[in-house]
Amino acid sequence: MAKITASVFTSHVPAIGAALDLGKTQEDYWKPVFQGYEYGKQWMKDNKPDVIFLVFNDHATAFSLDMIPTFAIGTADSYQPADEGWGPRPVPVVQGHAELASHIAQSVIQQDFDLTIVNKMDVDHGLTVPLSLMCGQPPQSDFKWPCPVIPFAVNVVQYPVPSGQRCLNLGKAIRKAVESFDEDLNVHIWGTGGMSHQLQGPRAGLINREWDNAFLDQMIADPEGAAKIPHIDYVREAGSEGIELVMWLIARGAMGDLAGGAAPKVKHRFYHVPASNTAVGHLILEE
Repeated sequence: MAKITASVFTSHVPAIGAALDLGKTQEDYWKPVFQGYEYGKQWMKDNKPDVIFLVFNDHATAFSLDMIPTFAIGTADSYQPADEGWGPRPVPVVQGHAELASHIAQSVIQQDFDLTIVNKMDVDHGLTVPLSLMCGQPPQSDFKWPCPVIPFAVNVVQYPVPSGQRCLNLGKAIRKAVESFDEDLNVHIWGTGGMSHQLQGPRAGLINREWDNAFLDQMIADPEGAAKIPHIDYVREAGSEGIELVMWLIARGAMGDLAGGAAPKVKHRFYHVPASNTAVGHLILEE
């Protein structure tokens, strides 16, 4: 059967993608950010999965404010990098895994979660920046990502957004779905977005180091407790865009300790501010 063997958590700041694409990674401002992902890049080479299930939020690219699904799973064979107003990022087309994605959709919907099925979708920085950070920029001689990716979009843009508890429980359902797939696949699940940041209003530029690191501590050691954090705490303490962190709970919920197994191993933890007025967090957990 397929197995989830690790979870990866990372911010998906659009300016990080721009710094990569424009060759600014060694500039004084950006160098500490990218150094924090050197471990993860090597870890990916040493632990390459067969499929990545990548939880992210769309930034009004695939879905406009006319129609906003709470949870949407990509079931296509491929996904084009989106044009977010300055042209698509110079990164490979994302290859999907339609068979596993369709199986997960079937299983999770039968577990009483309502998913939107998406057969065509462009993917924005929410998905491509994490891939660049963990996989590096593919060379032109082999211009592709190292494995297929299943995009899973979560609405954290327009309220109402799903609760942390709903996201944690969804992660548990995704794990069951993966384990019922009748093919030996090594699957990683990624939770992206956050950490503390606010992009508008009187508190624009807000960053809360103490709250971010307390969230990381609790998510590692007490995910059920983290799932109980109310939305107002994310907004008050981590800024209006801090609510993106509920997506991390989907990936955390898919780990084996919440299905009766042992606690995951913390392989890497990184935190840095600022990166374009955003706190950057990164975590790797292994079964």
